[in-house]
Amino acid sequence: MAVDEAGQKKRVPHGLWTKCPKCEQIIYNKELEKNLKVCPTCHYNLRSTARERIAQIFDEGTFVEFAENLTAADPLGFHDSDSYVNRVKESRKKTGEKEAALAGVGKILGQSVVSAVLDFGFMGGSMGSVVGEKVTLAVERALTDTLPVLVVSSSGGARMQEGILSLFQMAKTSAALGRLEKARLPFISLVADPTTGGVTASFAMLGDVIVAEPKALIAFAGPRVIEQTIRQTLPQGFQQSEFLLKHGMVDMVVDRPLLRQRLADLFAFFLAARTSAA
Repeated sequence: MAVDEAGQKKRVPHGLWTKCPKCEQIIYNKELEKNLKVCPTCHYNLRSTARERIAQIFDEGTFVEFAENLTAADPLGFHDSDSYVNRVKESRKKTGEKEAALAGVGKILGQSVVSAVLDFGFMGGSMGSVVGEKVTLAVERALTDTLPVLVVSSSGGARMQEGILSLFQMAKTSAALGRLEKARLPFISLVADPTTGGVTASFAMLGDVIVAEPKALIAFAGPRVIEQTIRQTLPQGFQQSEFLLKHGMVDMVVDRPLLRQRLADLFAFFLAARTSAA
């Protein structure tokens, strides 16, 4: 807490500053937003909400959301330390979103793109029936309008509160992407920290190009689970995006300020190739 000239403690208004999780630098939030939520000191990529991602990637004012009123049901009447219904309500209050994914159509440097963007702040970005439906609807919109697809993943995996119904979404989204491939429409998967579990095991790793943000954790089972299972110490940086790039699991690691241009270039390349092959 700051102290004024008279030695009295001053209150720093809440919500004006953020501490970098890596270097612990205190950053003014407006400066952090201007820098696309990348720490100006150590260049650590802080986690972004789905709407922040949209603002970082899409041309201003072009993103039009669809399927925004889809909401989770409670087919199993799930209850652990709290009910599934209450957990969803808490996440809605915390994030201001109805679910862990947004779907819509927008422009990236003038190119129309259909997108689904996951929000880790909503129950860890977990994939339940609604998230799977929104990803599938995004692909189906792309097929109808002959547009490319971008999916931005940041997720702890399938949502356990929906049981097998959440696992069904892995097959559902993968089948939709199979139809997109047959139509020769490009799909770029952008994986951010963290992307794990059933999301990694389905659409996140099915992109024609898989783009990762720096230092992102990308895995099926997390490193702690693996270490406890095999009782061995894992290599430094194991399952981070740079490690996966070296071992051929992702195609490129791109700094956030360069993402918009890189994605636009990739979509332009694939769409030109599709046109020339027609």
